[in-house]
Amino acid sequence: MKPRKIVVIGGGTGIPVILSSLRKEDIDLTAIVTVADDGGSSGKLRSAIDVPPPGDLRNVLLAMSDMPQFYSDVFQYRFAENDGVLAGHPLGNLIIAGISEMRGSTYNAIQWLAQFFHVRGHIYPAADSALTLKAFFQDGSVVEGESHIADHTGLIDHVEVTETATDAFPRASKKVVEAILTADTIVLGPGSLFTSILPNLMIPEIGDALLDTQAQVIYVCNIMTQRGETEHFTDADHVRALHRHLATRFIDTVLVNSTPVPPEYMNSNKFDEYLVQVGHDYAGLESEGVKVISSDFLKLRDGGAFHNGEAVSEEILRISEYRNS
Repeated sequence: MKPRKIVVIGGGTGIPVILSSLRKEDIDLTAIVTVADDGGSSGKLRSAIDVPPPGDLRNVLLAMSDMPQFYSDVFQYRFAENDGVLAGHPLGNLIIAGISEMRGSTYNAIQWLAQFFHVRGHIYPAADSALTLKAFFQDGSVVEGESHIADHTGLIDHVEVTETATDAFPRASKKVVEAILTADTIVLGPGSLFTSILPNLMIPEIGDALLDTQAQVIYVCNIMTQRGETEHFTDADHVRALHRHLATRFIDTVLVNSTPVPPEYMNSNKFDEYLVQVGHDYAGLESEGVKVISSDFLKLRDGGAFHNGEAVSEEILRISEYRNS
């Protein structure tokens, strides 16, 4: 039998948590990674040499690699703040940017690096050009740039993405649409709703493919609300936002953490984007037509609340196996 095809879509620090677990399984695994980040090292590099931001791709490469920890440490090494023009840049970002120039595109660079790092599966940037994320707020304000959205006071109505260089609607990278259409299971998240997940879905070809695919679509709901993005959101509010953006109820199953987060792990100083735990609205989820799996998906570490990658991956595999039985 052919291995199950599982596609994970997202960005930030969320999807590496489950990719590092899923890559160990006997599956055909693909990660589709957002390229709308414009902050920090990624923002500086995309402005300097016109490449898609490499930071999220760097983290996914390492999560899906079986290379020794030493190589990961080297790739993740971040130059000190007193290192002039190199200050704050992870070495891996510079390598991805350089090979993107050498190989003619970030897509080609990631495929080459995937072989070098012995990646189990496939990694595709959502688009092969840098994207600008635009957030349209309910008060009529429009904020451009992923790194600026959380600083605006108000509720987001919807987001859009355009190619940074041309302001045109972006096209998906090679093989992205094919991966979605031929998948058995598609996983959205975990990750920031408006800045890590939705930027991918707002690429027209990706949004259309999600509506056309026969795959089971799973959404891994965030554990914590985020400042400037999902303040006061319940789990049902997250799903409503996803459905509203594609104007269709396309999510089949939602994974919801049911374990309370201890107050001492809501570290607003260390994790300034976190607010409070996402509230539960099971009636609202039912009205969105989704199946809800509520379980202990929580992992407490480093003073913060995160998803337990092993627990989430086990549930994804269970759903995928049932779907294909």
